[in-house]
Amino acid sequence: MRKLLLILVAYHFSLVASFAQCGIENTAFKSGETLGYDLYFNWKFIWVKVGTAEMDIRMTKFEGKDAWKSYLITRGNSKLDKFFIMRDTLLSYCNPDLSPLYFRKGALEGNSYYVDEIWYSYPHSCCQLKKHRITSSGEHLWNTSTYKSCIYDMMSIFLRARNFDASKMKKNDVIPMPVSDALSLENSWLEFRGRENYKMSDTKEKFRCLVFSFYVREKGKSKELIRFWITDDQNHIPVRLDMFLSFGSAKAYLRTYKGLRSPISAKIK
Repeated sequence: MRKLLLILVAYHFSLVASFAQCGIENTAFKSGETLGYDLYFNWKFIWVKVGTAEMDIRMTKFEGKDAWKSYLITRGNSKLDKFFIMRDTLLSYCNPDLSPLYFRKGALEGNSYYVDEIWYSYPHSCCQLKKHRITSSGEHLWNTSTYKSCIYDMMSIFLRARNFDASKMKKNDVIPMPVSDALSLENSWLEFRGRENYKMSDTKEKFRCLVFSFYVREKGKSKELIRFWITDDQNHIPVRLDMFLSFGSAKAYLRTYKGLRSPISAKIK
């Protein structure tokens, strides 16, 4: 599931120190937007539908102040349950300028259930993360880390990244992307692969898309985790995600979308 969500990560942001600079103007979405995806897994050379993912974004309150609330719920179906149970829920609160405030992930993956939490604060022009993990054995792990750069989680980076202008990006451009969970900070980055037209296999809708790959550094080697296609318009909606997992390959396809802020001008008629 973590790989799926990193699928929903974006493609350009600055590594800056101050709280004000950790924010960005929202031009991509409005309150009430929902996105739905179908999940597929390659089983013995056959692509099988194994579940769904749903994301919702709304303006609400966090500790008495205006905040963006977003959540992503992923559910495997009975076919997947025979091999691997997946029930994940991610929740995020961000300031109106999309700087993160709080993140939570509750994940039932296989026979293991754990919870990650991160609280953000910005003392002395730094980004401080108070991290909490409840392990599958019930152990509580706490840690506080302070960074001079802005740090994000799997949800807040998705919201932020949808608001960048990729019109000036060139093929093979590389952008650092620091994403943290409750245990560690990823040495990760994004590479712009260019532009392509993509036709959905089910709905037959066709979109002009920006294509990106998400990489991490593991044991001294670069590893591509996700390749994704997003609409080349103001919405920047992911329409296809290819995930390269340790146990196989998976894909996510956009199924439904509603409550968009702007018309989908990337759709090809």
